[in-house]
Amino acid sequence: MARPVVAVVGRPNVGKSTLFNKLIGRRLSIVKDTPGVTRDRIFAECEWCGRRFMLADTGGIEPHSDDVILSQMRRQAQLAIEQADVIVLVTDLRAGVTANDADVAAMLQKSGKPVVLCVNKCDSVGEPPAEFYEFYNLGLGDPIPVSSVHGHGTGDLLDAVCALLPAEPEEAEEAEAIKVAVIGKPNAGKSSLVNRVAGQERAIVSDIAGTTRDAIDTPVHNEHGDFVFIDTAGLRRRSRVDDAIEKYSVLRAQMAVERADVCVIMIDATEGFTEQDSKVAGIAHEQGKGCIIAVNKWDAVEKDGHTMDVMRKKLMNDFSFMSYAPLIFISAKTGQRIDRLFELIHYVAQQNAMRISTGMLNDVLADATARVQPPTDKGRRLRIYYMTQASTKPPTFVCFVNRADLFHFSYQRYLENQIRETFGLEGTPVRFVIRERGETGGK
Repeated sequence: MARPVVAVVGRPNVGKSTLFNKLIGRRLSIVKDTPGVTRDRIFAECEWCGRRFMLADTGGIEPHSDDVILSQMRRQAQLAIEQADVIVLVTDLRAGVTANDADVAAMLQKSGKPVVLCVNKCDSVGEPPAEFYEFYNLGLGDPIPVSSVHGHGTGDLLDAVCALLPAEPEEAEEAEAIKVAVIGKPNAGKSSLVNRVAGQERAIVSDIAGTTRDAIDTPVHNEHGDFVFIDTAGLRRRSRVDDAIEKYSVLRAQMAVERADVCVIMIDATEGFTEQDSKVAGIAHEQGKGCIIAVNKWDAVEKDGHTMDVMRKKLMNDFSFMSYAPLIFISAKTGQRIDRLFELIHYVAQQNAMRISTGMLNDVLADATARVQPPTDKGRRLRIYYMTQASTKPPTFVCFVNRADLFHFSYQRYLENQIRETFGLEGTPVRFVIRERGETGGK
């Protein structure tokens, strides 16, 4: 399911980006003592006490400014507020309650969203100073004293946020339905495909790039099983994304990939492979999703007896980094090979969730190491004691070795190929985790 969104908002220079970096545990947002450094929304995953959510850093809100940049920043923040499940309003203890703070608080009250009031820059340990209690005047309940620089109070803040997050849905809700994210460049035919599999005009279709803005879920039930198709916004190069709504659409597309079981990567057959197709596919590959490369608009291509074979070879070369992904040539307009696409989705979802017993894995490992000896360095040979599967989606294997530095990438690739040759694992990436043990622990 989609992760809930928590938006960090407030007027400029109250320490939102510093707090954002502290909560996610890394420096992602630029921090500088100048108002307006953060303009766009920045998203990152945050986890607290087992709850995961997306944290959004926003630009400072200037409620009454007519400046072009500041008004765009205000629009970005308003979009974040509209899409958020919980809002954290950050204020500055040293500045006290300002007119802008009151205006932003009033805006948040009108939104009807749950709000946590954070009073930042409470850097001293112990009881907060007397001026802290002034923030009760904002009418947002009990303020929480926090030092975003030192981390004081961030635990209390996250406790308050998690208490307001929507309840986690029971996994049984959509447990049997395969979630399929349809991703690709603008105008590759994603919405046309969703309309075709749904048998109705579920999404608006237009030749104008960027027509789809939200991630639209479409349940589909047919002879192949239960599916939820997620139509997403086209992912363009960042240099070409300048509309505030489109930027949020890109985030929604990336979040759709996160909650999908299988990603159908749409390629426009009339344009062929582009660098952006590689980047879109990389998003699904990095998140370990089952992948299918669907070459759409095949009906619009002039063909002879060799056209498909030529394009297949070219695309296999272009997508060499994910050679496991099966290729299918379809037409969302005419319905060509759509039944075959359903069969592939079902198959790839099973492969992505495959679990292999430790005994069978180690039989393959013994055979593979007998065929090709593990690498050596200065008289020391890599020893792989045993291998076990740690998780699925994607299949992740833990290898216990004597020296991790000897386990070269090339030998990992060799073992991966041997595992794929034996068990299939078509359409899914494979992950290896290397654990080092001393010689005495070996078998």
